[in-house]
Amino acid sequence: MELTLLGTGAPLGLPRPDCPCAVCALSRGERARAATSLLVDGALLLDLTPGAALAAARSGHSLVGVRQVLLTHPHDGPAVELPAGLPTAGRVPDGRELTLISGHRVRAVSMDSPGTGYEVTSAEGERLLYLPPGGAAAGLPDDHRPPYDMVVADVTGRPDGLARLRAIGAVGPGTDVIAAHLDHDAPAGAELDRRLAAAGARAVPDGTTLYVGEYHAVPDVPRRTLVTGGARSGKSVEAERRLETFPEVLYVATGGTREGDPEWAQRVGLHRDRRPGSWRTAETTDLVPLLAGEGPALLVDCLSLWLTDAMDRVGAWDDERWAAGGREALAERVAELVAAVRATPRTVVAVTNEVGSGVVPATASGRRFRDELGRLNAAFADECEQVLLVVAGQALVLRG
Repeated sequence: MELTLLGTGAPLGLPRPDCPCAVCALSRGERARAATSLLVDGALLLDLTPGAALAAARSGHSLVGVRQVLLTHPHDGPAVELPAGLPTAGRVPDGRELTLISGHRVRAVSMDSPGTGYEVTSAEGERLLYLPPGGAAAGLPDDHRPPYDMVVADVTGRPDGLARLRAIGAVGPGTDVIAAHLDHDAPAGAELDRRLAAAGARAVPDGTTLYVGEYHAVPDVPRRTLVTGGARSGKSVEAERRLETFPEVLYVATGGTREGDPEWAQRVGLHRDRRPGSWRTAETTDLVPLLAGEGPALLVDCLSLWLTDAMDRVGAWDDERWAAGGREALAERVAELVAAVRATPRTVVAVTNEVGSGVVPATASGRRFRDELGRLNAAFADECEQVLLVVAGQALVLRG
């Protein structure tokens, strides 16, 4: 099944008309994206958008052979002119199935927001799922089998929708996931590619022709990732973003609770509210058993607080206890943690802090913590396929 993406942008396109934002300013030339529209085998057009005929011609195709035009979502704004010879565009009621003259079978999939998704099956059996902007499928069975060959969806706007598809088996390890409906709330260029790769997805330029069912290397999702950065740099948001398309995640909060500290409670509440409702939370510093066991992906936030607890346990803040065996005891705990990271079978994203780039601590214990955290970060990073440094909300890839 041949699929040509006539456009891959949001309904208003990218850049948006008269928008002064940085992403729109960068989305020029090859980075510009028309509203998403798909041409399937020259016979089926999914979403009629302005300039569809010209877009098809630029990609070396024609709309002359189109026998069915289906819309996925309400189209605001001025009416789109129907190119000469095309059948009238319409939407199919949820659950209804069509069989086209071309041999394609099309089934309408209900969504959790206004709009309709379409499952397209070719005469040879290749299967495509196309979802509208801002929507996630709500009409697929919980034991969906087998996985689709390709999914084209709003990955950046609805990462939870992709997580849901993975949870029910609609997206498998070999599914080619293509990001569409790209808007200016997603980054541009290399940062978009990196963020999508972390979700096991990719973006392609307008006019790209793909073949559903043809092998394509699915982006590798790093199994172990360390995210570091300064205070309020956005490192926790970056870590959470890397797992937002996973069907299950265990969030490991190493800070615990602090009675009588409303500011800390507010911080914890903000983190909790930001996480998907399907994620579970464990408040513990006992990371080794979690890393050793089977289970869903782990998000550890953060290693700095784990180290604080470890130093508490060995009396590292007291100079005499530190000299009388505390240093060695801490080194053993760190080595045990690093070995567990090396051997873990789970996907792990860990957050830590960079504390060695600012003012030198005034106390010996403060300098001790700074030094030990630097050593822990370096040892942990050595065991990770990917290491990111977050500065001012921007993720810089140090490894991977």
